[in-house]
Amino acid sequence: MIWSISWKNIWRNKLRSSVVIIAVTLGVFGGTISMSIMKSMSDKRLKSAIEIEVSHIQLHNELFMDNKEIQFTIDDAGSIIENIKKIPEVKGVSKRTKILAMASTASNGTGVMVNGIFPDMEKEVSMLYEKVCDSCGTFFETGKRLPIVISKKLAEKLNVKIRSKIILTFQSDDGNLIGGAFRVAGIFKTDNSTWDELNVFVKSKDIIDLAGFNDNKIHEIAILLNDTEDAEAVTQKIKSQFGHLNVMQWKEIQPELGMMNDMVDQMLYIFMLIILLALGFGIVNTMLMVILERVRELGMLMAVGMNKLRLFNMIMLETIFLSLTGGVLGMIIGALFIEYFGEVGIDLSIVSEGLETFGYSAYIYPEIGLDYYIVLTIMVIFTGIIASIYPAVKALKLKPAEAIRAI
Repeated sequence: MIWSISWKNIWRNKLRSSVVIIAVTLGVFGGTISMSIMKSMSDKRLKSAIEIEVSHIQLHNELFMDNKEIQFTIDDAGSIIENIKKIPEVKGVSKRTKILAMASTASNGTGVMVNGIFPDMEKEVSMLYEKVCDSCGTFFETGKRLPIVISKKLAEKLNVKIRSKIILTFQSDDGNLIGGAFRVAGIFKTDNSTWDELNVFVKSKDIIDLAGFNDNKIHEIAILLNDTEDAEAVTQKIKSQFGHLNVMQWKEIQPELGMMNDMVDQMLYIFMLIILLALGFGIVNTMLMVILERVRELGMLMAVGMNKLRLFNMIMLETIFLSLTGGVLGMIIGALFIEYFGEVGIDLSIVSEGLETFGYSAYIYPEIGLDYYIVLTIMVIFTGIIASIYPAVKALKLKPAEAIRAI
């Protein structure tokens, strides 16, 4: 009976209740959309970074990460890779030669990181080959000598195009300067313009021949896993096998990615908590007005025998119904918005240059998990409970005889 009475009571003043419900609906809708966009941007940034920039795990010579000098290589990389491939969680492994160099053309020059790769192995751990558009050449599928794949950002800076010549100059391990003329075979573009500008890709054999290495000496082993959640466990497993190497997972290689990923999950609920707290004050004010308007009614109910617990429950349920009705409506509208724009996307190309500087895509596809809606529903109910406490206590302090005589 209390549940039925409480539901009917909130509609006694339809305008006031509707205003509160609409306020809660808009607050929950706005918070849900904001959080879905933040979550989508964070997840896409992480996915892009792992699949293109860092992979899940990297192995290096212990001294290489300090100053990236050419002589600090991984010996016997072939046998190490074969052992890593036996780990069930591993999806793909690739080896790379990494050398700091000067990339020069007739019009400009800039410092770059030269990534010497084995194209077939690289496709197992990196989706970079998918970022070369149909009209932008190929990812080392040409048979021409000394091909190089660069980014669109770097191509604009060096003023080059497909088949243009780029001179790479670097210092060998004996201190001598080495140079080679490479032809642009492909041009890629990722969501991270800063990374694009600093990295170029050549065939490992070409750069090894220039540097005078033997084929089994490389600087980096990159590992892609089937599941990001396995990164910590697999890292520890590899460390136990190859303790002489520096083994790092993606959170250590780019700590800002790990921090952002963890922070977004916490911000989802902190942001909604702030919104619900603000809405809670409005609900408290509304329920206080309800109590003042129904002083005589509440006094009559107490006079005919309604105990204080039932009265408290009735007011609490009215408050919960107000907040929950608005919250559910907000989540339904938000879910429909996310469903639609999760398919068609939100185009932020007007600010793409700024977003890509930080590695974020200009196209956002909002998404949010079912667990968010479950937790949000619980938060809305608790908001109603907390908002009901003061008005209910106010009602309990009424004296039946005085309340009945109130005008």
